[in-house]
Amino acid sequence: MAGGAAGTGGGIETSSLLWAIIMSAFAGFGGILFGYDTGTIGGIIAMNDWLMTFGKFDSSLLDNGNNGWYIPTNDKSLVVSILSAGTFFGALLAFPMGDKVGRKWGLVASCAVFSLGVGLQLDDKWPTFIVGRVIAGFGVGLVSCLVPMYQSECAPKSIRGLIVGLYQLAITIGALLAAVVLNATKNRQDHSAWRHCRSLFWGNRWGDNLVFITLVPIAVQFVWAAVLSGGMIMLPESPRYLLLKNRQAEARRALGRLMTLPHDSPEVEAEALEIATALAVELKADAGSYIDCFRSTENRNGFRTWTGILMQGWQQLTGINFIFYYGTTFFKQAGISNPFIIQIIADVVNTVMTIVGIQLIDRVGRRRLLLIGAIGMCLSEFIVAIVGVTVGTPHQTAAGLVVNITAQRVLIAFTCIYIAFFATSWGPVIWVLTGEIFPLGIRAKGMSLSVASNWLWNFGIGYATPYLVDQSTTGVNAVKAANLGVKVFFIWGGTCVGCLIFTYFFIPETKGLSLEQIDLLYRESTIIGSNEYRKKILAENETFVKTYVHEKEKVEEDQHHDDGSHEKV
Repeated sequence: MAGGAAGTGGGIETSSLLWAIIMSAFAGFGGILFGYDTGTIGGIIAMNDWLMTFGKFDSSLLDNGNNGWYIPTNDKSLVVSILSAGTFFGALLAFPMGDKVGRKWGLVASCAVFSLGVGLQLDDKWPTFIVGRVIAGFGVGLVSCLVPMYQSECAPKSIRGLIVGLYQLAITIGALLAAVVLNATKNRQDHSAWRHCRSLFWGNRWGDNLVFITLVPIAVQFVWAAVLSGGMIMLPESPRYLLLKNRQAEARRALGRLMTLPHDSPEVEAEALEIATALAVELKADAGSYIDCFRSTENRNGFRTWTGILMQGWQQLTGINFIFYYGTTFFKQAGISNPFIIQIIADVVNTVMTIVGIQLIDRVGRRRLLLIGAIGMCLSEFIVAIVGVTVGTPHQTAAGLVVNITAQRVLIAFTCIYIAFFATSWGPVIWVLTGEIFPLGIRAKGMSLSVASNWLWNFGIGYATPYLVDQSTTGVNAVKAANLGVKVFFIWGGTCVGCLIFTYFFIPETKGLSLEQIDLLYRESTIIGSNEYRKKILAENETFVKTYVHEKEKVEEDQHHDDGSHEKV
């Protein structure tokens, strides 16, 4: 607990750990919006009815088991990646939304935007479907920035990694839910395969009082938006945002709710003073504009902003969304008989290992987890690539298609191992760091730039991957493609080497520090030596208030000595 006028560097701590987790879990629910949409589109583009609704017919494909209907590579790229185009602009606008409207009400407004996009995707006209994905993406972009911002500003420092990691866990749960729903509807030969399923009901054990349910795989996303917005309405606003706006009384009430203490208690007052002091120092040095995000200041704003932008880009360059966007079609091309089941297995691994990962963030540390994850992903992806190009590619013979079952199992196993390393490291940790590395004065702007980087890379990779992986087609709708197939994993393995190097030189260790203590770490330490300095902060119980007051007194003392020397001369 904080205590005394100067505080103790405890950060926002609470006497009710369950209450802190419940509050943050509501915000973290926003990850389901993105995760479910990602999983939905990945399965929908492989369904016969969706292909017949939006695709094209080619009689030469009649023997391949898809009734001759297919979606051209350019349309596949567009429908998958266009959501990320919307999320890019949504993330950029998270700054005015978060700083003008607030973290809490910004999330509520984002849910309304997302719901509009979902509604448009229920139409069976291609332009309307695409516009719907853009608008839904805009809402997801807002949510993806505001959720970790709100969580990092409200979470107790001792479990901040776990709580912010809940956002990534929600993404994986959303993808898993989508895979399960789509697996249940994949064999339907009408719009119920991807728009609605009328086979779900429940009742008591005697079979009466049955309730008929219409489940819409796309429109069920209305439920996710309603849960997130409804939960946020009941939660307090971020106290750091309220202090940024100089709403002192509201900030103390919000801190009181988060710390489960009276708003006028000494602990709440000390924590408010710690946040306000750090904010005052930041605003004195920086005006808080976008230009200030890139200035080389005492707070190292430029370095911190570029770190956020680049680490979000490297997260996408691990290649993880290749599996969740195109996993079903990739496994199908690899000769696996039931790619939908394999996709569910991949989603289960992702979800389970994310649960493991978010519990390791505050124990193992951010920096160490990222280093371990980069090494594990790199090795797994190179193994997938090597096995795939040597013995794992199906080939046609006179007797039919020959598939190496052992090689298939190796591909599936190491794909799952690769997902496991991502889920315990680069999945949740990047969102945790994005929420905590920026000073309060530029946090909304810095986070919006960083998350926008994520979605820009997401869009580029999502759009380019079919051209890298697919075979070239002929005829009227011919499209040239690189036909890399499983060889694309050589690219992802190489980028994971880049992730390893970037982490070593750019990512500090912030485990156990309050947001204001992280400001101290950036001001006083190097990246490579950050773990030792972090231990010093915790051992000596340094706070921003104590350090700033000490430095100020030292400066005044030096000035006094200088004045005395002048007088003697």
